[in-house]
Amino acid sequence: MQFIDIKAIHAHSAAQIDAAVAKVFEHGRYINGPEVYELEATLGEFLGDSQPLHCIAVASGTMALEAALRALGIGPGDEVITTPFTWISTAETIALVGATPVFVDIAPDTYNIDPVEVEKAITPKTKAIIPVDLFGQLPDYTALEAIAEKHGLKIIEDAAQSFGAEQNGRKAGTFGNVATTSFFPAKPLGGYGDGGAVFTADEQLAEDLRAVTNHGCKERESHYILGTNGRCDSLQAAVIQAKFANFRDEEIALRQQVGARYSEALKEYVTVPTIQPGNTHIYAQYTIRPQNRDSLGEVLKAADIPSAVYYRKPLHQQAVFSHLPCAKKSFPNTEKAAKEVISLPFHPYLSESDQDRIVEAVIQKEILSPKAKL
Repeated sequence: MQFIDIKAIHAHSAAQIDAAVAKVFEHGRYINGPEVYELEATLGEFLGDSQPLHCIAVASGTMALEAALRALGIGPGDEVITTPFTWISTAETIALVGATPVFVDIAPDTYNIDPVEVEKAITPKTKAIIPVDLFGQLPDYTALEAIAEKHGLKIIEDAAQSFGAEQNGRKAGTFGNVATTSFFPAKPLGGYGDGGAVFTADEQLAEDLRAVTNHGCKERESHYILGTNGRCDSLQAAVIQAKFANFRDEEIALRQQVGARYSEALKEYVTVPTIQPGNTHIYAQYTIRPQNRDSLGEVLKAADIPSAVYYRKPLHQQAVFSHLPCAKKSFPNTEKAAKEVISLPFHPYLSESDQDRIVEAVIQKEILSPKAKL
């Protein structure tokens, strides 16, 4: 059993992937090949409502965040509010452009950034908010967008874990001024290497985003903005494009079915994911809170069932951010979650027999203890 069975996911699109990659080898345009523009058109159309969004395919989810910050003109002297309970890319890109990450606590039930805490942290230096759609569910964007409008702030949606999820009928990747996602292999729509994308409805911002990821130029040797090499290559674009149809037509629904089946079986024994009204969940991870996370991990390991912890050490406790004023604060909901959560094996093709074995192992461990309480 695999924690995320990438081979099983590949098998459902193998023929399409092989054909798409062969075309790249045939035409030999490994950078800026037609596959890149086809992928951008496909994803922009998928996310668009009345009209497609601008989509810029990039080298990674981290590059997508950095490009968004640079294109919005965020840099030294600016503050950007984000969550300490996520992968480091969200905060490190803020620091890499010269701005200051400002951490605020999460909601205890969804693990997403708490809008109330966001508004408390706003100062005259605040320029943007980066909410993370953690584990595959979106935070309260109605509240976050209202706060941003009230205070004149930008929102960068970090949808690395949520591509395919929705909130009140709006797809992940359509919130804020600009949104980013990742095609890291373990993500809901994963490539076979690094890759990412940036989305916006703003034409000028899209132009700047494309320039930022292409050495700051619109035309060769005409550089109008400071940029870097952040392009998505043709092979990665071909793989993601080949996988997309199956992801859209089958895997989104399957992921929700597997998640619902887990929750129904486990809800009396552990704290299962809370899905907020109006949200759908894509389950980048299926994350629970048992009575004793480490003890359950050992039981699962003994039964040859993999598990993982996201995230053991919050960002405000990382040495690289120890100089930040907010690093000296306590974020109780974040710190509690970091000590208690554990993620179970999950992918859209997880068999019922494997899922039953996982559920049985969890229940056998938890059955002598009352349900964990937040």
